[in-house]
Amino acid sequence: MPTFSFGFSVFGVPDLEAARQFYGDKLGLEVRDEDMGQLSLTLPGGAWVLLYPKSDYVPATSTTLSLVVDNIDAAVDELATRGIEFERYEGFEQDDRGIARGIESGQGPDIAWCTDPFGTIIAVLQNPE
Repeated sequence: MPTFSFGFSVFGVPDLEAARQFYGDKLGLEVRDEDMGQLSLTLPGGAWVLLYPKSDYVPATSTTLSLVVDNIDAAVDELATRGIEFERYEGFEQDDRGIARGIESGQGPDIAWCTDPFGTIIAVLQNPE
């Protein structure tokens, strides 16, 4: 097996300025300009995501980015005040704010999903510890 020295994620967006505003202003992530007209997002813990312009962008139909929080209720409330709306998905019992309560039922973490302006699915989930 190779020894990997670093890893990061990459995905396209149709509008870098709208991405900068969403990921920086609404989610509060560190956003930096990179070479060749790209943006990087610094994630909690130091990992990062590279965003590149993609004119024929089509969003994935599954979660692309997951962000872990200590308190999902507080995080969802704060993000809602920043204009982020949470999605509802069939097959998940979600409360009125869009939170699926998995910890109590042993079905996984408490989790809520939102999308960026382009339909990229983002999970906000509570650390079960």
